[in-house]
Amino acid sequence: MLCLLLAGCGEDAGETLLRDYQQHLAETLSLEPPSRSAPANIAAFPERDQRLFEIAETREGMLDIFALRECHIANLVAGRNNQLGKVAAPSQRWLYELQLWRKLSGCWNTDVPESLSADSRERLAHLTRTKTAELPQVSWNALFASDEWVKNFSRASSPLSPEALDEVEPRSAALAYLREATLHQFDRDWQPDSSTLEGHLKTLQERPLSAELLRTLLLTEQRLVEASTMLEQALDGDAESACRGAADAVADAPEVARLSAWLDDLERAARHWFEAIDALLEVQVAPPPAVADYRRSWLSLTHADAPLPAFHAARDHHAALRQRLARQCQ
Repeated sequence: MLCLLLAGCGEDAGETLLRDYQQHLAETLSLEPPSRSAPANIAAFPERDQRLFEIAETREGMLDIFALRECHIANLVAGRNNQLGKVAAPSQRWLYELQLWRKLSGCWNTDVPESLSADSRERLAHLTRTKTAELPQVSWNALFASDEWVKNFSRASSPLSPEALDEVEPRSAALAYLREATLHQFDRDWQPDSSTLEGHLKTLQERPLSAELLRTLLLTEQRLVEASTMLEQALDGDAESACRGAADAVADAPEVARLSAWLDDLERAARHWFEAIDALLEVQVAPPPAVADYRRSWLSLTHADAPLPAFHAARDHHAALRQRLARQCQ
C-alpha cells in the first residue's frame, strides 16, 4: 500500500506529498516555493425543503379501507398510522409505500374489483393510480431525507489520507444497492430487504466519503495549479537559468514518483465513486432545481468547474507544462 512508502502517514499525508513535490520543483528550478492557499470549502448540501418533493398525504376513512379488506391493506395502513410508523426512518417509509403499492396494484389485477361497489372500485382505482405515480418521488425522498445520505456530503470533513482510498470501491456497493432498489421498485420479482437496505445506509453514515473525496480533489487541484505556476515562471524566464535545473525538475525523482502514484489512485477512486453516484441519480426522477444545481456544480463527471473534471484538467495542464519544459531544454 502507498502509505508504507511515506514517512509518517496521517490525515495530512496527501498534503505532505503535494508540499514535498512543490519544494522539489522550487529547489530544482531555483524559484521560491509558492504561497499555499487554502482551497474553497465545499458547498452546503441543499436544505430539506429544497431537496424533497412535497407529497400530499392520502386520507381514507377506516370504513372505506375496511371495504377494501380483500386487498389486505388494513394491517399495513394501521402500522403506518401508529406511533412507531409515524416516526419511522425515511427508508422504512419507502418500504411501506412500496408494499402498499404492490398490494393495491396486485389487488386491482384480480377479480376483487368486480366484487366491490362502484364507490369502492373507484376508490381502489384512485389509490392505485395515486400510489403508482407517487412511488418514484417517495423513493427519492427516502434517499434525500435520510441522515445517512445528507451526512455523506458533510462540510465538517477533511481530505482523505492516501490509505483511505482503498475504502472507496468496497463502500460503493452501498450506492449500487440503492440504484438497484430504485431501478427495480416496480419489478414484482425483486424483493427488498429491510436489513440489507439499512446496512448499506449505515455504510454511507460511517464516514462522509463524498465530502472527503470532494475536499481531496479541491486541495489537489489547488496545489497542482500552484505547481504549474512555478513551471510557467521557469518557461517564461531566462531559458539558460531554467534549463540548469530542468532535468531534475522533470525527472522521476522520488517526490515525483510518489505523487504520481497517489494521483493515479485518487483519480481512479474518485471516478469510481462519483460514477456510482451518477448512476444512482440517473435512475431517479428529475431532481428539484437545488439538487440539480448541486449535482452539476459538485458531482458532475463532465462539467468543467466540477471538482473531478477540474482536478483532471489541472493534472493534464501540469503534465503538459512538464513536457514543454523538457522539450525546451533538450
